[in-house]
Amino acid sequence: MMPVLASVAAMKRREFVYLLGGALVARPDIVRSQPAKKIPTIGHLWHAGSAKEETPYYEALLEGFSRLGYVDGVNFRLLHRFPNENPERLKSMAAELVSMNVDVLMGGALASAYLRDATKTIPIVFMFVPDPVGMKFVQSLARPGGNATGLANFGSDLAGKRLQLFKELVPGLHRVGLLATPNNEVSQLTARVLLAAGDQLGLELQTFEAGSLDEVEPTIDAMAKAGMQGLILAQGGIGFQAKNIIPKLALARGLPVCASSKATFEHGALLSYAADDVELCRQSAVYADKILKGAKPGEIPVEQPTKLELLINLKTAKALGLQVPTHIQQIADQVVE
Repeated sequence: MMPVLASVAAMKRREFVYLLGGALVARPDIVRSQPAKKIPTIGHLWHAGSAKEETPYYEALLEGFSRLGYVDGVNFRLLHRFPNENPERLKSMAAELVSMNVDVLMGGALASAYLRDATKTIPIVFMFVPDPVGMKFVQSLARPGGNATGLANFGSDLAGKRLQLFKELVPGLHRVGLLATPNNEVSQLTARVLLAAGDQLGLELQTFEAGSLDEVEPTIDAMAKAGMQGLILAQGGIGFQAKNIIPKLALARGLPVCASSKATFEHGALLSYAADDVELCRQSAVYADKILKGAKPGEIPVEQPTKLELLINLKTAKALGLQVPTHIQQIADQVVE
C-alpha cells in the first residue's frame, strides 16, 4: 500500500503546482506587481551653464556610453547638472547628486574636486585632472586606493614641451603672459607647473588673472602694455569659458596664443599641444562601465595621456608675421592653412 500512497501524494503535489501556475497566468497583475529591476544611475557634474556650452565634451560623453551599449532611460540613467562655473552652485549640485545616492559620479577636473569633497564612498570618475595625486584624488596613479579614479591630461613634461614649441614658433620669445583664473584649483595648479617649466627654458612667465568674462579683455590689454610677447593659457577656468574670444582679442593686440586644448585652438590660437580631451571624455564612460560591473575605483589605475596632438594655425601665423618651420609642420597632427 505504501507505494500507492506515495504515488497519490506526488500526483497531488503536481496538481497543486499546475493550479498555482494557472492562477499566476489568470492573475497577470500579480506578476506585474513585482518590482522592476533597478537600472544604474550616473550623476555628471559639468562646469559650464548648459549642454551647449559643454560642446564638444557633452556629445563625446554620450557617444562613449553609446559605444558600450548604454541607452539613457533604458538600461541606465544619466543625470546632468550645469553650475555655470559658480562655486556655490558647484558645491550645492555636488551635494545634491550625492544625496540622490547615484551609483557613479563623474566630472571634469574642477567639478570632480567638488565631488571629491562631497563624498568618500560613492565612486567618482574624473577627467582632465592635471595632477590626481597632488589634488588628493588618489594615493597613486597605479593604485588610487580610494573612491576615485579616471583620466589625467597634464604634467610637467607636457608643460615643458608646450612651451618649447611656443618658443620655436615665435623667434625671440622671452616674456610670456600666463592667463590664469583666481580661486580655481585646476588653473592655479597648472599655472605653477607652467611657471616652473618656463624657468627651465629661460622664459619669463608673468601671471595675469581674470575671474570673469568681463575681465578678459582688460587683462589681455594689461599683457600687451606690459610688453608680453605671447600668451599661454592655464588649464580650465577662464581659459575654457572665454575660449572663443581669447585668441581673437590676443591677435588684435599682436599676441600669439599657445592653447591647452583643441577647443581653444579652433578659435584662432597659434598652436595647441595637448591631450585629446574629447577622446578622454569618451573614454571616461569605460571607467564608469567597469565600476557598474563591479570593479572598485581604488583598484583601477589612473589613465595618463598616451596621444598628444600638435595643432598649428598657419593663417594666424601669417597674420602675426611668423614663419612656421617646415619640420614643425611635418610633425603636426593638424595644420590649418
